[in-house]
Amino acid sequence: MTALALIALGVAAVAPLALAAPRSPRWMAQWAAPIVVALALAVAALAASATTPVTGFALAATLVLCVAAAITGGAPLVLAAFRIARRQPDAGTRDPRPEDGPLRGGRIIGLLERAAVAAAILAGWPEGIAVVLAVKGLARYPELREPHASEQFIIGTFTSVLWAIAVCGIGRALVT
Repeated sequence: MTALALIALGVAAVAPLALAAPRSPRWMAQWAAPIVVALALAVAALAASATTPVTGFALAATLVLCVAAAITGGAPLVLAAFRIARRQPDAGTRDPRPEDGPLRGGRIIGLLERAAVAAAILAGWPEGIAVVLAVKGLARYPELREPHASEQFIIGTFTSVLWAIAVCGIGRALVT
């Protein structure tokens, strides 16, 4: 079962990169990638619940795959959350929102955020999540007054952090 959990974590880490290849159809990157990473995480969770704690190479592989899956797997889920949020009509407004939100650099910040959250959880320092969120909030504070910026910030941050916590929770289940 340990091998199945590690393979599923690997799929969650690699699938967003493979499905977002330049030659793949757009729907694959938009909807197939989030579905595949979520299903891979579910398989990893089920396999991790039925295994003994890992040691040696499996321990190292668990840590590396958890961080990789947290970093790469969160991006398609965040973009899917943005697409779902754009479909919800705002009360009293009928203007469609632009495809790109008001916050720039969010993809790189999201990668770094998920890496930091994953490292904090796997290191056994959950307080690090608060530090990451505080730094991100303070850095983005001047931009949050633009239309839809705070909504984009909250949706992106919550989706990103919850994904990293879920992936690393599976990693912690494999380790302990």
